[in-house]
Amino acid sequence: MTILLVGLVVFDGWLDGSLTASTTDHSHVQATLLMALLVVPLSLGGIELSRLAAGKGLAVLNPVTAIGLVLVATTWYWPQFIHISQSVYPLLALAFVLAAMFLQQHFQLGNDGALANCGISCFSLLYLGLLGAFVFGIRVDKGPWAFLMFIFVVKSSDIGAYTFGKLFGKHKLSPRVSPKKTWEGLAGAVAAAALVSMVFAAVFGIMKVWVAPIFGACMAVIGQLSDLAESMLKRDAQQKDSSNRVPGFGGILDVIDSLLFAAPVAYVFFRLTA
Repeated sequence: MTILLVGLVVFDGWLDGSLTASTTDHSHVQATLLMALLVVPLSLGGIELSRLAAGKGLAVLNPVTAIGLVLVATTWYWPQFIHISQSVYPLLALAFVLAAMFLQQHFQLGNDGALANCGISCFSLLYLGLLGAFVFGIRVDKGPWAFLMFIFVVKSSDIGAYTFGKLFGKHKLSPRVSPKKTWEGLAGAVAAAALVSMVFAAVFGIMKVWVAPIFGACMAVIGQLSDLAESMLKRDAQQKDSSNRVPGFGGILDVIDSLLFAAPVAYVFFRLTA
């Protein structure tokens, strides 16, 4: 998975000129291949979230929600073609998708469960679409290396948390939501993320090396909280994993959960420091 991701991001950056320019060249359309790649896990994540909701008797209004999720998640992509403000596009997309949800509810289910179904559909749209948009935004605005830095720092924090938790974990971080997570694991997440962040900063010059550990620590903490957020959804639906799509990990949501809430914070961090 790592080799494929790095290869695709580098090839994508070579195609649109991001890797050959000193700064991201916005005269070319950015990240077309990556856009196609990101849509797949986000869409599959939407299906998994729909199944979790079904376990609680809620119906995500698909295909409207699925289409809206993709439209919102690709917020940074379409304004490269359409003469529309990047801040206006997602608002328009959300407005039209919300209206379409009510139409689908009316014709498919009538009044039954309107509040619950529209509510869980909006949650899916925001949780995966809005948060996922910032993952793509990092790539478009800050380039391939910043994107890879974000992915590697967050996922290395997951590895650090798992390793330190297995070796040294004694004090529960959130026993009601995720009994296996520990404060020792969180410390390992911070250490691993800070180290990887410093390596990327030193090799690619994305940010000052002394700032990198702060970035890593922030990503580690928020990534673990983001993971806990998805765990809350699974526990409420009485599911251990969101699915079994990815052997050794669980579902797509289990793979991308730590990235979701970390993405907007990383985007702001890159804009302020990189």
